[in-house]
Amino acid sequence: MLLDITLDGAEDFYGEPEDPYLAAGVSLHDERTWLGHCRNLSIVLPPDEDTEVPPIRLLGCAPGAALGTALATGTSHTSHPLRLDEAELQVLDSTGEGTSERHISVALITAWQPSALGDGLLDIDLSYGLWPQVPTWARPMWTRWITDPPTTRNLWAAYPTRERQMWLDIVRQRGCRLLARTPDRPPGGVYDLDGRHITDFPGLYCALGEAMNGPGGYFGGDLNALHDCLNGNFGATAPFTLNWHHSSVAHHHLSHCLSPDGKPYDFVEEVLSVLEGGRVEVVLK
Repeated sequence: MLLDITLDGAEDFYGEPEDPYLAAGVSLHDERTWLGHCRNLSIVLPPDEDTEVPPIRLLGCAPGAALGTALATGTSHTSHPLRLDEAELQVLDSTGEGTSERHISVALITAWQPSALGDGLLDIDLSYGLWPQVPTWARPMWTRWITDPPTTRNLWAAYPTRERQMWLDIVRQRGCRLLARTPDRPPGGVYDLDGRHITDFPGLYCALGEAMNGPGGYFGGDLNALHDCLNGNFGATAPFTLNWHHSSVAHHHLSHCLSPDGKPYDFVEEVLSVLEGGRVEVVLK
């Protein structure tokens, strides 16, 4: 039975359906399993940049000097929006630690009012969203990070792959800030990698980050970043020993993977190669 399937996502290359690149159709895989082959392809381009973006509301904002001055010259009524051009939003957790940064391009403040969250704080409505955007399905995770940053390991393990990737993105942004202020530990250390939940790519990096730098810790989000972390400034100094517990889980799930062009490869072996090339003694258990 033949099916027409619509894929939700974006591709870096937008060719025409009659392009020779697509003449033989398209084969699909999810980086580990072949999903099928289609005979033809109809490309749906993303919406134009001027498409209206749903407004967002920033709750409990503490305006700095520049923003306070801008608000004082404007009005809190939506009929007179205040143009801020470009701005950057620093997202802090409950401890005051920076969790993420979001860029706001050509922001229009359409309304603001005193916030119920505290004296001197404002609730501000923006007519343009953040970039990168935070999808609706990820908001509970963001709330969790902002209100209660992780103090125990493996909190990411209960999430499926898509949410694990978002967790890893937060870890990367937050972890790099923390590590920049913390000196590396001396060489010769011994670290324990809990491999019970390493069933996908982000799971490996989440677990490795926590093995090296504790709950919510960061130590690479792809092979190139892992190589960079092994060169220093990310908490640990090589050479060191990494005890990989329950390594069979990762071998079962990640030893038979597919590259973007469909070529098979062993992801676990590639990770081991990077670690060993960075003077890490990996003990598989």
